[in-house]
Amino acid sequence: MDARPTAAHSTPLALVEVPLGGSPVSLDVPIHSTVALLGDEGTGIGALGGWALGLEAPPSGQVLVYGTNVSTLPHHERLAFRRRVGYLPAGEGLLHNLSLRDNVALPLRFGSSAAPRAIDGRVAVMLAAVRIADVADRRPAQVNEEERRRAALARAIAFDPPLLLLEQPFDGLTHRTATELLEFVRGGETAQGGRRTVLITAQDLPAVVHRRIEQVYRVTRSGQLEPEPAH
Repeated sequence: MDARPTAAHSTPLALVEVPLGGSPVSLDVPIHSTVALLGDEGTGIGALGGWALGLEAPPSGQVLVYGTNVSTLPHHERLAFRRRVGYLPAGEGLLHNLSLRDNVALPLRFGSSAAPRAIDGRVAVMLAAVRIADVADRRPAQVNEEERRRAALARAIAFDPPLLLLEQPFDGLTHRTATELLEFVRGGETAQGGRRTVLITAQDLPAVVHRRIEQVYRVTRSGQLEPEPAH
């Protein structure tokens, strides 16, 4: 099923005939919008993040980020391009031998030429923004699930990217926390919508979050892309 209104290169994220649920699916994620794709593990939506980042190519079709198929870029260009895309993998992906502070700082230390003092300042701002400054020097195993998720989201926006890909970001969180973190990742509001463009993949969404997302689709096992109304 094709849900793409346009194929303009200014579109932050476009799925072009990629196999989901066993059938080719196309979808544009418009700028300044938050879009959610829901489906169980068998639909393959968990692979979208890796395809968009160019970690691997889809078996067929393309995933375009600002009109670019990242998987076809040379390695050094691929790494630079990823600074435009924030990524929260399922399970947070934090390094358990590092503190939350060092986890958040990691992409800045290895992916930028900023001075250590500037990085420390940026990290301090992000830790305060996600409200984990008081536990920032603990390791992931020493904090609760909500605090780990907050740290992972802070790391995902380290470069203040215009596009975010979030896998199961609200699993295990209270409705209040999920709503708070949704507003955080959107980055504030503009006349056109959220400051950032966000794609969320999950099996389901809390109803309170569902109502705040512009477009929610469910991918069926037969490869249909069905709009899902708010509860």
